[in-house]
Amino acid sequence: MSYLVLARKSRPALFNEVVGQKAVVRTLQNALAQNRVAHAMIFSGVRGVGKTTLARIMAKALNCEQNAPESEPCNQCRSCREISSGGSVDLVEIDGASNRGIQEIRELKENIRFMPTASRYKIIIIDEVHMLTTEAFNALLKTLEEPPEHVYFMFATTEMHRVPVTILSRCQRYELKRIATNELAAHFKAVAAGEKVEMDQAALNIIVREAGGSVRDGLSLLDQVFSYCGAVVSGEDVTEMLGLVSQQSISSIADALLAGNIDDALGQLDGMYDYGLDLKRFINDLLAWFRSLVVCSVSARPEDLLDLPEDSVAGLKKTAAKYPARTLTLMFNALLENLEKAGFSSHPRFAVEMAFIKAVHAREVVPVSTLLGRLDELLETESADTDKKKLPVERAEKIIEEKAVAVDHGKASEGESVLVSRPGQEAAGAPDSPRAVEEAVEEQGSGNAADIPAENTKKPEAGAVKEPGGEGGGGRRSGAGGQRRNVRQHWAEFIHYVRDRKPWMASALQLASAVKLEGDQLLIHYPTATDCGLLKNREHITPLTEFALDFFQENFKIRFVLPDAKQCEIDQINGKTPQQERQALASDSLVLTAVDIFNGEVGDIRVGPRFRKTMDENEQADNDGPAEN
Repeated sequence: MSYLVLARKSRPALFNEVVGQKAVVRTLQNALAQNRVAHAMIFSGVRGVGKTTLARIMAKALNCEQNAPESEPCNQCRSCREISSGGSVDLVEIDGASNRGIQEIRELKENIRFMPTASRYKIIIIDEVHMLTTEAFNALLKTLEEPPEHVYFMFATTEMHRVPVTILSRCQRYELKRIATNELAAHFKAVAAGEKVEMDQAALNIIVREAGGSVRDGLSLLDQVFSYCGAVVSGEDVTEMLGLVSQQSISSIADALLAGNIDDALGQLDGMYDYGLDLKRFINDLLAWFRSLVVCSVSARPEDLLDLPEDSVAGLKKTAAKYPARTLTLMFNALLENLEKAGFSSHPRFAVEMAFIKAVHAREVVPVSTLLGRLDELLETESADTDKKKLPVERAEKIIEEKAVAVDHGKASEGESVLVSRPGQEAAGAPDSPRAVEEAVEEQGSGNAADIPAENTKKPEAGAVKEPGGEGGGGRRSGAGGQRRNVRQHWAEFIHYVRDRKPWMASALQLASAVKLEGDQLLIHYPTATDCGLLKNREHITPLTEFALDFFQENFKIRFVLPDAKQCEIDQINGKTPQQERQALASDSLVLTAVDIFNGEVGDIRVGPRFRKTMDENEQADNDGPAEN
């Protein structure tokens, strides 16, 4: 008799011999004991986990002449022996890959019309049922929904998603999982003992890892190993026979990459390449190793997530404890992104070497969160220094206001003109202006307000312009050097002026879409009401008015204009306001695409020549103000 491979020799004959699949086995045994067996069942799962084996055991249990309907077949009666040997005429086992047409299904339907020949039931097992054609599935629907009482259907498939829903809805589904590592190791150890072969733990771990949760794949590997090694099997022999890279070599390369020793890593890769390693397999093993390191670094119980032996998990924990989780994650991500290219490259070795270099450089990458934290620290330091510099200026402003009030009350009754200036603005002809006081305070640093002499605030000379609201109020005030500023031309400078005093107010002014001067009103246009919500408050509009008075030397009344207000100019062509056109242009898909491609930002927006009207003479005269005498 020819040699019987281990995959067939050790095939389970009882439910209790099935490796793993405890939930499925228990369900089937209870269904037999309670006489609740479905007329159609479908077993799904990866290769070699026991789909066809369970179907055959179930067929024996249904037709067993001694124990039926018990939860285990006897394997001694005529029916059990015939099914085990494959000679039962009442068990029809079909390969769905080679009998996939509608004609085969028609013949099957004709066959099941007849009663069983020698058994209690006629069992139909279709392996790889997902290979049937659509027409074959359709021909099977009605029979599967209402089969004869003497027929049971059992299907097996590795691709459940390819089976039509109409078939699945007529079957009880049993999904078989991959076999756990410890269960596979115990089973393979028992098989080796039955074959009188001695295996060390390293060899057993390699076979279990290569099996990938499949009993049949592992038994096939054991057959090869037993033939190569004989009665004693070691880990080195298994590695050499299968052409694998040992876990020790993978660990050594991983340690070299984590330590930044690229020379050592490339040298080890060269040695393994000369040895004839499979690069694709090496890539998978290396990625799996780094994935395990990341899991050990971030998980409190990595053994629950890693299907590895205890000694391997202990070694991974020891390595992961040497490095922060961020370093392991960055290197794993760099390897994952770059090693995938090696599988499609015409020079896979070059791609692997470049992946090593990039992975080592990834250790030096500074996270964005760290950079942002450093930037915040710098901004806080700069803000603190700026506040220290502004402290004398603010103290000077307070002193000047007090002096100005004292002078106003003390001198105005005598009929003299009083000029009240603010820091940064010197009155024409006033040699000892409050600007001198501010400079004096800046020189004194953190000196007290009492150190500033009262003589620094003096009467203005003849011809000085009066304070609005006093005698001669409503007149125009001149700027420094007798020159006034134009609102439109100097609006950006005004925002910078405000930023030195109230940064948030300057940011709010930057959101304005346009500014315009109409008489004594300064109109500030905003696209939405939320942009000027804070500025409209009484507590904020007062300092803003004072800033405008100080900078432009104009007694403005500030007004805010929104798109739905009457002051907005409407385009006679398309009926849109300039603000609406600007918003439409800024949100245009072509503009957004260009900004994204060039990594830029939207600057000034011009909506067309029709909105670039030159100011008429009256508007120009209004902006410039009356000439000084």
